[in-house]
Amino acid sequence: MTISRDDIIQTVGSPLIDNGNVKISCRDVNVYYGEKKAIKNVSVDIAEREITAFIGPSGCGKSTFLRCINRMNDTIKTCRVEGDITIDDENIYDRNLDPVLLRARIGMVFQKPNPFPKSIYQNVAYGPRIHGLARDKAELDEIVITSLQKAGLFNEVKDQLDQPGTSLSGGQQQRLCIARAISVQPEIILMDEPCSALDPIATAKIEELMEELHENFTIIIVTHSMQQAARVSQRTAFFHLGNLIEVNDTNTIFVNPDHKLTQDYISGRYG
Repeated sequence: MTISRDDIIQTVGSPLIDNGNVKISCRDVNVYYGEKKAIKNVSVDIAEREITAFIGPSGCGKSTFLRCINRMNDTIKTCRVEGDITIDDENIYDRNLDPVLLRARIGMVFQKPNPFPKSIYQNVAYGPRIHGLARDKAELDEIVITSLQKAGLFNEVKDQLDQPGTSLSGGQQQRLCIARAISVQPEIILMDEPCSALDPIATAKIEELMEELHENFTIIIVTHSMQQAARVSQRTAFFHLGNLIEVNDTNTIFVNPDHKLTQDYISGRYG
């Protein structure tokens, strides 16, 4: 199935936000792995304190584009990013910007839970400690407890904070990773298929948590589950073969999409 660049431009929906609620602005973003162009001229705005879902078939570029936002692609030698990405009007690819400090503003939750081989307490305390966010042990304790509470995990682990994070169930480990991400007080949380390794009960808990967190954080989730995107997000972006085909409010995407490719994907004709 092929599509022309002109066709994409004419039918991409509403990639830009005009109500002043823009947290992340991306313009003409291209990503190359060597000579291969993985992301093609993507322009999109991400609204502050909303959940935006990236959907599309495997290999469409949604995770690659997500990793542009915290410059994780910098760690891949063959990867090159072109175009402009700003957060609060600050160019995140400015040569004078420290990627480490940028990533402190952007929490990341991966597909597979990846707690550190440390205690539950130390998992959450690690970030605040290295970034100097706590003046003493009492402040560090407060950050750990508050982060675990925000992640909906504290009541389940409050009597075992000295136990290894790896001793928790898969769903609890993922919530621990979310607590670890928010402990450094980020503005943005990126989630790359955070529920794909979890059972339905654990998935429901993560989705409930996302609903609560987006009151204070801008969240972008990459998901292979269209049902999940429909349940949790306010806006949805559909990617196909490195192109951003359509982005709009989630209800419009799923009920009345602008583009035939979007309709075909949502209806299960491919993907």
